[in-house]
Parts: sequence; C-alpha cells; structure tokens
Amino acid sequence: MEVAAAKPVLRVAAVCGSLRRASYNRGLLRAAAEVCEESVPGMRVEHVDISALPLLNTDLETPDGGFPPAVEAFRDRIRAADCFLFGSPEYNYSIATPLKNALDWASRGNNCWADKPAAIVSAGGGFGGGRSQYHLRQVGVFLDLHFINKPELFVQAFQQPPKFDSDGNLIDAEIRERIKKVLLSLQAFTLRIQNKD
Repeated sequence: MEVAAAKPVLRVAAVCGSLRRASYNRGLLRAAAEVCEESVPGMRVEHVDISALPLLNTDLETPDGGFPPAVEAFRDRIRAADCFLFGSPEYNYSIATPLKNALDWASRGNNCWADKPAAIVSAGGGFGGGRSQYHLRQVGVFLDLHFINKPELFVQAFQQPPKFDSDGNLIDAEIRERIKKVLLSLQAFTLRIQNKD
C-alpha cells in the first residue's frame, strides 16, 4: 500500500504595521494564526517581527550588497514565505511608518516580495484602516505583490460592542469567521499561483 505524499504546508508571513504591544492589528494577526491552526489545514501563519529594523538608510548597506543583521534576518523570513498577511493600521490616511520601512528594506536589491500572493486585514477608526489598505495595494503594484481582491476586512475597532480586549486580543466571533474567509481566499489564490509555475 502506497503512502500518499504529505502536501506541503503554506507558510504565511504575518507582518504587522504597528509596533504597539496591544495593537488591534497585531490582534487580528494573532487571531488569524489561531483560526488557521483550528480550521484551515495546509496553512501556517507565523508572525514576522519588524521592530528591530533600522530606518531605511542605504548607507547601512555594505559595498557587496549586504544588509545589517536585523534586515538580513527579516529578508530571509520574507523570502521563505509562500504568501503574506499584512495587519495594516492607518496613520494619517496612509500606511504606518514601520510597515513602509519593512516593505522598503525587503525590496532593496533582489526584491523579496516579488510574485507572491498577499492579503490585508486592518482595524481602526471610522473606515477600519481602509485607506491604509488601499495605499498598501498601490505600493504592492511596484513590489509585484499579488493581493487577493475579496473578501476585504476592515474592522471598526472602536464601535460597540467591543471587538478586542485590553491586551489587543480579538474577542468578536463574527470577525474571526471573516478572518477565516480571508485565509481561505489567500490559500486558494496562493495554490493557484504556485500551480502555474
């Protein structure tokens, strides 16, 4: 009797644009990792920390195209991922500085983002981070990222009933279900792109 080969698990690099410990956007990514483990076989969401990245400064690059150790480690994690899940807070109608910094570092030299699928979730005020998502999609055009189109997830974090606890953990069951739909869409899209290779 032949044993079927185990299907590889898709590695989802989860990048949060907020450095705040109790960030709601970080909470969405934690929830995504939990949802994936519970009910999306074949995917694993792993948080990729961007807090140690220096501000982009090409003077920090070595003459042979090398990068500072924290940047090299980050770029390695991005290269190893099959796809990405961004938690994108909105600051002043746009992408948060830490996220833009991370996007820029991983695009230097050989673009680590290129030709990979991605999805975005966000939590914030009235529009739930929607403007940051649309700006991130614009940046993604140049980075050659392929974003899923639907479903979109914008969480209006400050409306009642509470969506998050005081530590930034998602406590809303409906939003968890919506995160699952985002993950399933990302999974299907990633497999479709990989099968074209």
